[in-house]
Amino acid sequence: MKILGIETSCDDTAAAVIENGSKVLSNLVASQTDMHERYGGIIPEIASREHLNSIIPIINKAIDDAGISHKDLDAIAVTNGPGLSGSLLIGVNVAKSLGFAWNKKVFGVNHLEGHIYSAWLENLFKDSKLDFPLACLIASGGHTDLIIMNGHLDYNVIARTRDDAAGEAFDKVARVLGLGFPGGPEIQKAATVNKTSIPPFPRPEIKDSMDFSFSGLKTAVVRRAELDGFYPEGKTYPTPKQVREYAFEFQDAVVDCLIDRTIKSTNLYKCNGIILGGGVAANSHLRSKMSEKSPVPVVIPKISFCTDNGAMIGAAAYFRSKEIATSNWDMDAIPNLPLI
Repeated sequence: MKILGIETSCDDTAAAVIENGSKVLSNLVASQTDMHERYGGIIPEIASREHLNSIIPIINKAIDDAGISHKDLDAIAVTNGPGLSGSLLIGVNVAKSLGFAWNKKVFGVNHLEGHIYSAWLENLFKDSKLDFPLACLIASGGHTDLIIMNGHLDYNVIARTRDDAAGEAFDKVARVLGLGFPGGPEIQKAATVNKTSIPPFPRPEIKDSMDFSFSGLKTAVVRRAELDGFYPEGKTYPTPKQVREYAFEFQDAVVDCLIDRTIKSTNLYKCNGIILGGGVAANSHLRSKMSEKSPVPVVIPKISFCTDNGAMIGAAAYFRSKEIATSNWDMDAIPNLPLI
């Protein structure tokens, strides 16, 4: 079964052709990073306009790169939430238009479900020989969620962020340190030390809850930067040593919070493995430290499948397609679409 997966939930325009939920025939992403970098964050209106410019060329190239024509497709799947409303609308309406023109089944996929099923791409999950239940950590610029997966399409959301998502906190701290956008890769590049001369940043916890909170951690970085005299921006500049040490300690604090909750949930729900997904899962410190500390095997997609992409939508769609008989023509973009 060949599915065209379309992803436009935020600022990347992505399309891929996936066969049987695992084999990647093509996977293309048109990034808008250079466009948004000058603003230090994503401007929704600009993102929507860029999707309009990119989406048809990226879909045509994905089909061409797969070595097929649109006639060979069995279905079209598109992210219909959660995400930025304008961005989602572009993908949803293009998917429905192509489905009508090509006479293909069209249906929506939850963005978080896509990140979970990125672990099935290229037989990664099959090769791990794991069985349910699984603890799934989805960490990105817009989401930080802990999900217990009891079977295919069977989820229990046990924790989420109360304020900032992990990736959002990376972006904000990167601005404090005078680094570029997106903040996650920039902080990872700067965090080149293994030992620092500054005290560790706090590891926030919420009493009697597995939920995450990164707002206080971000504030702790800001307050210390103010004491050290390089924040607010423009007052002075941090030294290269300060940038390296702040980046390392902040990254380590975020990673510890993510690992701590994930391992606790793994033990509590007797999970057989852990799946990482989302843009923050591309962080090398998180990937290595989670694998080192986890009591069960950890399945981590390759970096290109952690960031937003069409392949993960096509993978999730393969499992969803079995319960969807006809096209979902009344599908709409739902910015706050829940997983369950």
